[in-house]
Order: sequence, then structure tokens, then C-alpha cells
Amino acid sequence: MERVMPFQVNTTERATIMIRTNAELVRNTETVVTTSDWKAGLPILAASTFTLRELRVEDAPSLLAMLTTEEVARFISPPPTTVEGFEQFIIWAMRERQAGHYVCFAVVPDGMTAAVGIFQLRALDRTFLSAEWGFAIGSRFWGTGMFAEGARLVVDFAVDVIGAHRLEARAAVANGRGNGALRKIGAVQEGILRHSLQRNGVSHDQVLWGIVADDWRLQRLSQVPRVGAVN
Repeated sequence: MERVMPFQVNTTERATIMIRTNAELVRNTETVVTTSDWKAGLPILAASTFTLRELRVEDAPSLLAMLTTEEVARFISPPPTTVEGFEQFIIWAMRERQAGHYVCFAVVPDGMTAAVGIFQLRALDRTFLSAEWGFAIGSRFWGTGMFAEGARLVVDFAVDVIGAHRLEARAAVANGRGNGALRKIGAVQEGILRHSLQRNGVSHDQVLWGIVADDWRLQRLSQVPRVGAVN
């Protein structure tokens, strides 16, 4: 598990969201998007055993079940505690994507229709050249390789489609699984952020991880099989 960006929506945003839960937003959740114009709608990213797609309001019950268990919620920003809370988060996420500030992909295993996790990207500047990213996946799907494959797709999307030059992520020092997963995909440990996460009255130090676009491209090239190479 990795620290994720804001689940919580403040009071003003919540009121605006409730007012703007209109037919246009609902239609956006039902449209299969293939365009590369991510502000208009996220593309579907296909992996070996799952897909990444735009969040839909109907994902709320599944996300509530998957992301509020103790083992999942331990090291992430407090998730909503109700279906309505997740519905508000999903609508907020769509609005922020339309504004060009934020991207959130739903993780949907083959054979299922509802999300079991999310990958998020949040702009750290006006141009989205620098971004924070994070993820949360139901514990039932830990150890399946879903994170590593999904993370690479999301980083590819951030670098190739959004044009991000730098991504950074945080994981609690005590979160061995999250730190190991980030190291595995090629993120570089850049420092320790002391007492940077508060959960249930306890302060946690976090590891700051970075991925730079140029390094990521070189890593991808090194993994491409050479024509005529002998295994």
C-alpha cells in the first residue's frame, strides 16, 4: 500500500459537488473513452489480467469494501467511510480531471465490473510537469503483480500522455510492502520525511521516492528485447 492523495473533499467542494451531480457528469462515467485527450476522459489501459479505466459512480460500494479494511487503510489518507462519501470523491475526481489537475484510474480485474483499487496522479504545479502519485488496492489482490504492472502503465501515461517530467511518491517507513513495490518498478529513494503522516494519533516517517522521465525512458529501452537476440 502506498500513501494516496486526497480522499477527503472539503465542505465547500462537497456542496458544489452535490449541486453539480448532473446528467453531464453521470454520462461521463458511462462513456468508454479511447481519446488521448485525458482532460475530456481517461483512456482504458489494458494489462494482462485487469484494466485501468475512469472511475464510475457505481464503483463506490466496491471501493468502500476494498479500501476501508484495517490492513489497507493503515498507511493511507483516511478514505471515506460511506458509499455516499466515495460517490462524492468519484465526482470530485472527474471534475479535477476535467480541470487538468488530477487523474484517478480504477483498477478492474478481468471478469469483474467494479473497481478493487485506484491509481492517482496529482499535479504539483500548474503545468503537471511535477506530480505526486499513489495507489490503494484491496488486500485480496496483494501479491498478484497487479501493482507493478498497473504502476508501469500509470507512469507511462504520466510521462508519455500528460508530459510529466518528475513523479514522486511517499510510503511510510514501516510499510515494507509499499516500499518494496516502489523499489521494484525503478523508483529511487530520495530521502526520509520525518513525522509526515498522521494516522490514528500516531506519527509516521515516510520514504520519499522519485521517478524522473528521462530515467524512466532509459529503463524502458533497456527492457525492450533486441531483434535477433538469443535467449
